[in-house]
Formats: sequence, structure tokens, C-alpha cells
Amino acid sequence: MQTLDTKDLYYKARMSEFLSMIRTLALKPASGVLLRPVAGLASRLCRKVCGVKRLSAARPLASGALAALLLSSVLVAPAQAVIEIEITQGGENAIPIAIVPFGWSGTGEVPEDVAAIVDADLHRSGNFAPLNRDDLVAKPVSGDVPRYANWRLSGADFLLIGGIRPAGDGYVVEFQLYDVLQQSLMTGFNFQVTDQTLRSAAHQISDEVYEEILGIPGAFNTQISFVSVSGSVGDGDRRYLLQLADADGENPQTMLDSPRPILSPAWAPDGIRIAYVSFENRTQSAIYIQDREKGSRIKMPPRTGINGAPSWSPDGERLAVTLSFEGNADIYVLQIDSGEFRRVTDSDAIDTEAVWRDDETLIFTSDRSGGPQLYEVSARGGRANRITFEGKYNASATVSPDGSSVAFVHGAGAGFQIGLLDRASGLFQTLTQGTLDESPSFSPNGQMIIYATEKNGRGTLGAVSLDGSVVQSLSLNDGGSVREPAWSPYSK
Repeated sequence: MQTLDTKDLYYKARMSEFLSMIRTLALKPASGVLLRPVAGLASRLCRKVCGVKRLSAARPLASGALAALLLSSVLVAPAQAVIEIEITQGGENAIPIAIVPFGWSGTGEVPEDVAAIVDADLHRSGNFAPLNRDDLVAKPVSGDVPRYANWRLSGADFLLIGGIRPAGDGYVVEFQLYDVLQQSLMTGFNFQVTDQTLRSAAHQISDEVYEEILGIPGAFNTQISFVSVSGSVGDGDRRYLLQLADADGENPQTMLDSPRPILSPAWAPDGIRIAYVSFENRTQSAIYIQDREKGSRIKMPPRTGINGAPSWSPDGERLAVTLSFEGNADIYVLQIDSGEFRRVTDSDAIDTEAVWRDDETLIFTSDRSGGPQLYEVSARGGRANRITFEGKYNASATVSPDGSSVAFVHGAGAGFQIGLLDRASGLFQTLTQGTLDESPSFSPNGQMIIYATEKNGRGTLGAVSLDGSVVQSLSLNDGGSVREPAWSPYSK
């Protein structure tokens, strides 16, 4: 394949659909490694910029360095577009549960249909099958004694009832969860909320129900970050937004608005800070850390060449990054408070996309074996050990919260899907069936993986359970494209 110099590649990319998703270094045909900031769009970009008519799934094109970007504004503001979630495949053994509309002891209309939010949360998980409201045999409220025999005849294994009452400037929300078969109260409590936190309270109830029945913490009261893309390159109104939304797609907020692409957002363990890659000029990339509550950001000291693929250490004090200032793309660890770098890998290969398995261990993508594969190395450096052997392409790893599993982009000749590797047993499985699935990210309870994909020619998100039995499709309701998803940790 023809090698393009920086200026030529940049010029051609400006005229392409992906305005600034370009590489500032020459392409390296023998590699096959896709750097995280451009991995998701590399194949489409190469078809437009490099004149490649078809990209072989078994031998994806190599990437060079990051694109030159220009940020326009940093903000935290409500967003209009909402993520819509569709359950495309549910679990086979979903648990029947009756969720009764919560009683309301105030005047006027109930401020929020808490029961409907809980119903949607549990249904979306694929593990529960809430009864239709029209099929509820009664509508008890908080404090009522259930008639277990009637609920058993309705087919419900569990029953959730509750109530909302005014209290000062807010409300008190209470609920009780009953085991219909055992005819017993499982759990229940009440808490004070405001208008702004009613939806969050509903998600907390969903988390409690999920954990009480399944024994696994829920992840409904969390957020996802993603990059949405709207407008047309040709019309000059292309916009890239770094956005946050609740796990159910509601309450979207815009953190960053730019006419240039926003790349590689990564959550800090505190759930407040997000790191991402951007450029303050057209020749030098930099990594920024933004506080989602304050809206402020800091710029990490950039080095010449690539500054990309940030990943937070579990203690929130370090970032694993990809740098090339010493001549080749390698993994470094950046101490956030001091700005000091420590080199981790040193090879002639392209090493990139490092993520933390634990406080002392990194998993990264490298082409040192001739094609992109995953390797494990100490964060202090040393010998790297290969951990993937299925297929010709394995890249863009994400590690489960407990460190037991690794999800990644897997290619074996028929496009790119999300693969899952159990670290203890070495068992590998393919979870998705798309042709361009990428950017996987675990839910904080480790039960679901969100990822980017394509549907009808535009970027969408998908989510899949670890056994592949539950599949969700997530898309913007305004028709825009969405990419680069990342699931937040639990709030501290």
C-alpha cells in the first residue's frame, strides 16, 4: 500500500467524511495495529482517504498517529438527543416480577412514575420479565399486606410495591420487595429525595431489587459516556459532542462541544473525572482530564508525536498512555500529580491501547508477533507475555471490574466482533455477531459490555451480557451517530 506523508494525508482527510480523523505519521503496512483514538473508524477512513476499495477483515490496515484536532468549548449543559434502548434479545429464564405503581399521597399528579422506571430497568437487564400493568391482580401500596395466593396465581415470583409522599422541599420514597413463593418480605426502606434525584432513586431501587434477587450488585444508577456526531462535513456544520447519560439513556448532558473529533474518553475510578485525547493545534496531540461536576479541565504535559489512549489506574493517580516521542509508539505510565512519565515497553513494534488489569499489571495491544494481539506486562516494565491466540486480530482490550475477564475486538476473517477471554481458564468466546463491533466497556458490576457498532450506515451502540444471552441496541433518537462508549464506575 502506498505510504502517505503527513501533509498529503491530512489534506485528503479534510475532504473526507471523517474531517479530522487522520494520521500524522506515515502508514505502516506491515503492522495491522489500530491505535485506540482511530481504531473505530480506521477502515472507513482508509477506504475514503487511501483509495482502498475493500478492507480485509483478516488483515486490517495499520494506523499511524493521531488526528489533528481543534477544540471549541468545554461545558456541562443539557443535551437534546436521548439514547433509545431496544431489547433485541432477552434472557431465556427471565424472572417474573410484579411491579405495582407506587402510591402517591400528595396533591396533583405524581412527580415521577418510579415504578415504570424500575420496570424498564429490570426488563432491560434481560434477567426479569415484569408483568404487564393490565395483568396486575391488585394495586397495593407501601404498608399493605400482600395476598400471596393471588400473586402466585398471576405468575409472579416476586412483588414490588412502594409509595411517594411530600416531605419539605422534596419527597420520601419507600418500597418493599416480597418473595411471593416464600411469602416473606425480602427488603425495603425509605429515603429522602428531590425533584432532581427522583429518577436516581428509582434506579437505586432497581439496584436493590437486582442484588436482593440475583445476589449481584445492579448497575442501573450509573452513567455512560459517548461521543455523538451530527451535521455534514460538506456543509461545514459537523459537530462532535462528548456526552454523558444515565444508564437508561435519559438525562443526557454535553461535556464538550467541538467541530473536530473527540477521542478515547476514559472514566476515572472516582466517577467524576474523564480523560480524553484532543489537540490545541494541528501538529501536537494532548491528553486532557475534565471534571464532569465543575466543567474544568487540565492538560497533561504533551510530548512530541503521539499522546493517546489514556487509561486510569485503579487508584486514580496514574494514566497508562501511548507516546512516541522516543521514536516508536510505546506504553508509558504518567503520574498525574507530577506529570512524570515512566516507560513500560520498549520494542520495535507498535505498542498501544494499554488498560489496567490491577494496580501493577497492564494489558495492551502490540503487533510484535506480526499482527495485533494482546499482551500482559508489569506496569514497572519487563517481559511482556502474549495472552490471545484465537484469530488474527485481537485489540482494544477492556478488563472486567474484578480482573477475571478481558473483552476486546476480535477478528477471525468475517469482520470484527467483541470477544471475551476468561483469564483463569483461558476460555474464549465471541459475544457479538456484527461486522464492525468495537470499543468495548464493562458495566461496573461486570455483567454487561457496551460497545460501538453500525446499524443502517450510522454509528450506534450495543450492549451484551457475558453469556451473550441478552443483547441491546442503543441509538440516538435524533438520527445522529454515536461512538466511543465508556461505562462509568460506581459513584464514590
